[in-house]
Amino acid sequence: MRIIRDLGELREHRASVVTIGNFDGMHLAHQRLLARVAGVARPVGAQAVAITFEPHPVKYLAPEHAPKLLTPLERKAQLIESMGVQLLVVLPFTRELAHLSPLGFVRSVLLGPLHTLSVHVGPNFRFGYRQAGDTEVLEALGRQEGFRVEVLPMLEVRGERVSSTRVRELLSEGRVQVACRLLGRPFSSYGPIVAGLGVGRKHTVPTLNLAPVEEQLPKIGVYVTRTRLGATWHDSVTNVGHKPTFGDHRLTVETFLLSFSGEIREADMEIQFLYRLRDEIKFQNPAILKVQIQEDARRSLKFFRLRRLFQERHSKRQTSTQPAS
Repeated sequence: MRIIRDLGELREHRASVVTIGNFDGMHLAHQRLLARVAGVARPVGAQAVAITFEPHPVKYLAPEHAPKLLTPLERKAQLIESMGVQLLVVLPFTRELAHLSPLGFVRSVLLGPLHTLSVHVGPNFRFGYRQAGDTEVLEALGRQEGFRVEVLPMLEVRGERVSSTRVRELLSEGRVQVACRLLGRPFSSYGPIVAGLGVGRKHTVPTLNLAPVEEQLPKIGVYVTRTRLGATWHDSVTNVGHKPTFGDHRLTVETFLLSFSGEIREADMEIQFLYRLRDEIKFQNPAILKVQIQEDARRSLKFFRLRRLFQERHSKRQTSTQPAS
């Protein structure tokens, strides 16, 4: 997938099938939209294009109300590429872009550089100066300017509307399993491994500390997680919190690898949040905390045993239902 930040980089005159959005979190509704664009573009020989913005428009227009992002741009680009998109346009959200009218946006972004055949968006799509354009305006401009518009309906999963806002709400409540259903995968945090205060290695268990992140984190507490170092995933327990047993510290994310011994050579890690075990607690002393961590580890190991048992049974069930060749 090609990534550009300036539409002036486009020299070829190739028709495009386009979707537009922030795609924060790359949840199931985003995936459906991007897959639709790739599926429409392929048979007609057009390029599948996703247009997104950096920074998030709300961060530019009203920074005090800007949401914490769910997914850093690099990871978002990887997920967008996995859906079959060929060109990702990351438009810098500037004053000039913010002041474009809906018609100005269509002509300067969609028609001139991209030669757009069709635009595919979600039901809450807004664009243009002060969000003057909605899906009805886009459809009217499509009829006027000669491109097709498809508005996909709101997606719901088990009664939950799939949206980035809803995913943030669920994470802030610690409901990582429900967030996983809307994302289509476990919620992850990414970043460099940094040195901690050393209290874990000295008083309880050795942990890996994630560098402070700007993105959304789950509610403070202790979670069953999986941690990726390089290409290898490890079962783990992760604490998101302030380490109150050792004083009042800044918010940290520290993970304890289960059944692992060895030297950590990787500089970065990814943590997948699978299940919330409990609130963060201030203990009377480190010895009591260590006992609780051992109990957290026991419950986490049980979680992984049951999870793998379920996955094995599900795999066998799928194999048994496949028709014989």
